[in-house]
Amino acid sequence: MLVSSDKKWDYALGMIKVDGLEPSPEFKELIDKEKRGEMTTEDMRRVLDKKYKMKE
Repeated sequence: MLVSSDKKWDYALGMIKVDGLEPSPEFKELIDKEKRGEMTTEDMRRVLDKKYKMKE
């Protein structure tokens, strides 16, 4: 049985919240764009890498 993208993200966000953390509004917007098909998970990775990856 395949799990919908919405359910996968709900589960992932739930796991974050269990640790007492709250995803940033920016991250939530990326998730919404992925759910709507406006970007891929790979696109999300690139955006987050660009923001958080340390420069060498």
